[in-house]
Amino acid sequence: MSDEGRGLEFLAGVVLGSLVGAAVALLLAPQPGEETREQLREKSIELKDRMVELSEEARKKAAELQAEGRTAVQSQTARVKEAIEEGKKAAAKKKKELLQELEPEAGKNPA
Repeated sequence: MSDEGRGLEFLAGVVLGSLVGAAVALLLAPQPGEETREQLREKSIELKDRMVELSEEARKKAAELQAEGRTAVQSQTARVKEAIEEGKKAAAKKKKELLQELEPEAGKNPA
């Protein structure tokens, strides 16, 4: 989970860094102010759209991980319940065996 989260964070950082770099390059490039403002507007729209995409991807991934976690918990719960039932059966069997061993001995010792 953490590796996938780090990958998504890295991707977001790369996108953000490249767009900030592009914005700085636009500001330092020799061109008319109106053209620069238009390019900045376009880059900010691109940045917003990409961040929305990344946010949606992160939300989907979180939902997937939540579902996987829920499935894992349910599976482990079922395994624990099964183990408890097996333990109860084994204990009941052993109890029965011990009681059968004690019954003949109880008949030998008159009280």
